[in-house]
Amino acid sequence: MTVDLVVENSTVVTSTGRVADAGVAVDNGTIVAVGHSRSLPEGDNVLDADGNVLVPGIVDCHIHNREPGLEYKEDWESATRSAAAGGVTTVVGMPNTDPIIDRPERLELKYDRGEASAYVDFQSYAVITSENLDRIPELDDAGVLGYKIFLGSTVGDVPPPSDGEVLEAMKRIAETGKRLGFHEENDEIIEYYEREFKAAGKNDPIHHSHSRPVVAEREAIERTITFAEETGAKIHMYHVSSGTGVQAVARGKARGVDVTAETTPHYLWFTEDVMHEKGNVARIQPPIRDEGERQKLWDIGMDGGAIDFVATDHAPHTDEEKMVDDPFGNTWDSISGFVGLETEVPAMLTFVDEGRLTLEEWVHRHSTRPAQVWGMYPQKGSLQVGTDADFTVVDPGHEWTLDDRNALHSKSRVTPFEGETFTGKPVSTVVRGAVVYDDGIVGEPGYGTRVDVDGT
Repeated sequence: MTVDLVVENSTVVTSTGRVADAGVAVDNGTIVAVGHSRSLPEGDNVLDADGNVLVPGIVDCHIHNREPGLEYKEDWESATRSAAAGGVTTVVGMPNTDPIIDRPERLELKYDRGEASAYVDFQSYAVITSENLDRIPELDDAGVLGYKIFLGSTVGDVPPPSDGEVLEAMKRIAETGKRLGFHEENDEIIEYYEREFKAAGKNDPIHHSHSRPVVAEREAIERTITFAEETGAKIHMYHVSSGTGVQAVARGKARGVDVTAETTPHYLWFTEDVMHEKGNVARIQPPIRDEGERQKLWDIGMDGGAIDFVATDHAPHTDEEKMVDDPFGNTWDSISGFVGLETEVPAMLTFVDEGRLTLEEWVHRHSTRPAQVWGMYPQKGSLQVGTDADFTVVDPGHEWTLDDRNALHSKSRVTPFEGETFTGKPVSTVVRGAVVYDDGIVGEPGYGTRVDVDGT
């Protein structure tokens, strides 16, 4: 038997264990064998992993690819090129584009654009507002992965629904069996403090952070968990930034609510001191928190298990929008968000090197669990025979520094990780049996395809 591709001479790591001197055989885009290198069939193409680690393809369920409408910041092609270079094989785009993804025809537009230009596989969320509760079944039929509600102000100024509308949305989404995620900040709290800070002339980057206090995140989490308890909806908390917030998630889980949560590498890596060091470059919402909140995020979220997985909130903006030339200028003139698709794997591997996680725990949180939460498992995130041949080869011992952000593959390249030193780096990225990155982009735009959900 000869197959299309064999990857050999690696240590294969999944969420349940590892096998040395092993590899994967691929035929027609699916995995046909996983095992010791000597037991694999011959391949028309052979990729020598050179003793590195092979894991199920990394799944990032939270990126802003900005298409349609905001392509000057990013688009499917540039975002997924960056994903491929970062070892990410599946991405999920956020719906706060222009127009917002709030109806089936706009969802189909986003899918069509991805089919035309993506390097890796993809999906999308739809946004729920006061105006489209009646479209929830239609969006479900159109194959949407899940839904999102912005409870707090964010890029795009998508107004939050009322609490009554949130409850009604939960009831209707529960009937579809899909999950509803939240940008979980209390809008009234953050709007109040922003007005107060501006009036008081508090214009430094750290003041943006302090205008969005931890209590705004905690209250929104607790409120939506209460609503989910009432409606039976499956809910998700995007980008949990604080240990206090993750404590609220843990309490919801303990009450039996189907609530999942993600955090990001930047919340695990930095403290709010980065605002004094790098200014508006690190401006994001929710903001990066103090050391006490970061430590609780690790203790309760990562070590305690209340955080299900990690994602980036990859949020590209131009240098001008991020005030790169004046990073400590008036923060209210800047915009929140930065890129992360090419630093997430190195950051998480650095935590592995430091002993904060095992390789198996990293794989669980960066591949297996996000695929499970959003209904893509085992097709994604498993390395099971018969599933999509998505995998990432990493060199976990490679020490390097991101000296020049312009080496990144995104259209926009602002990141507080510039100047940071990592231990670990992606080497090769394979999507459905095709090598799309091998120490350089080798894939083609348009190869990536929409991930089917529930047979759609």
